[in-house]
Amino acid sequence: MSRFLCVVPPLVGHVNPLVGVADELARRGHEVAWAGYGDQIRRLAGPAAEVFDCAMPDGGLRRPPKLTGPAAFRFLWEEFFLPLADLMAPGVDAAIEEFRPDVVLTDQHAVAGALVAERRGVVHLSSATTSAELAEPLDGLPKVGAWLQGLLTELRSRIGDPRATGDPRFSPHGVLAFTGRDLLGDAPLPHDRVHLVGPAIAPRAGESDFPWEALDPDRSTVLVSLGTANTDAGGPFLTEAVAALDALGDRVQGVVVDPGGHLGDVPPGMVKRAHVPQLELLGKVDAVVCHGGHNTVCESLWHGVPLVVAPIRDDQPIVAGQVVDAGAGVRVRFNRVRADRLGAAIATVLDPGAGHRAAAEAIGARLRAAGGAVAAADHLERAAARPSHVTAAG
Repeated sequence: MSRFLCVVPPLVGHVNPLVGVADELARRGHEVAWAGYGDQIRRLAGPAAEVFDCAMPDGGLRRPPKLTGPAAFRFLWEEFFLPLADLMAPGVDAAIEEFRPDVVLTDQHAVAGALVAERRGVVHLSSATTSAELAEPLDGLPKVGAWLQGLLTELRSRIGDPRATGDPRFSPHGVLAFTGRDLLGDAPLPHDRVHLVGPAIAPRAGESDFPWEALDPDRSTVLVSLGTANTDAGGPFLTEAVAALDALGDRVQGVVVDPGGHLGDVPPGMVKRAHVPQLELLGKVDAVVCHGGHNTVCESLWHGVPLVVAPIRDDQPIVAGQVVDAGAGVRVRFNRVRADRLGAAIATVLDPGAGHRAAAEAIGARLRAAGGAVAAADHLERAAARPSHVTAAG
């Protein structure tokens, strides 16, 4: 039996993939603990999860609404991920001291996990919950890349081992990437210990009162969801989506997720919910309209479901481009979308002749074969059995 410590930022999309991995490790008889935002972790991983609370930023992640591209990337690191690392470092250090893990599994954006484990000589693997940074998005922006590496070096001098080298986002001990080669294309990986395990599909904590009986078996079902971090920005897009789905209502039934309460009454036969059991629902839908969030994209493709992607910010434009390049969906503009164009995009991905469904199903088969949580747990067990010293890879 080994001990594994999961270190995560306070972002739902970064915690959810590790919930299935933690459950698989526990099923095999290992001990698992978490370091991060306790209330959120217990909500997602279950109230019985062992959690070492870490300090968190006041107010969470608040981004300027129209910030995009390199400016958005710089903002995320300078204003959120790097301050988060300084805040989390004492809690991660305390968790390692008390829990004594054999392996630390740390989200690549919870950099404190990597740097504190590095300083204490504990084997650590990175968790990559998006394919965007694996594809080296900064290759064409060398000044931004150098800027980030400079900040990471300064951070390492404060909370890590100043003698160490290498990018803490990509542990030399291994990277568990919850994606697949279909999205990455031919892009080279950071090093040869990057393991593409596909999405970690596993039951999630909590109960749902979703009205399954309301789903119409005689119409195609289309799920519209903008994820958990885009509540404030989603009102106009959801309004256009409702109009698009209504125009297709003779053959399409929409399920619209509206956590911000932007929508009033929707047309008869359409389902509007503040929250849905997404993984269960994906097994019953024919297409997904989303923001290009990596988890939603990979979970949809794992189920063989084609996508209409409307990226908003962060890694979403990169992921949306990967979906289109893979032939599994089409892209629309988030800020300027209109009901007629969105309806045409939905009709396109539902059309068998367009090939998007076939591409999604083929990608899904390969993602399922990658192993998900089971494969991730296998890699972690092997890491726990190796000596702690591993030379830098790649």
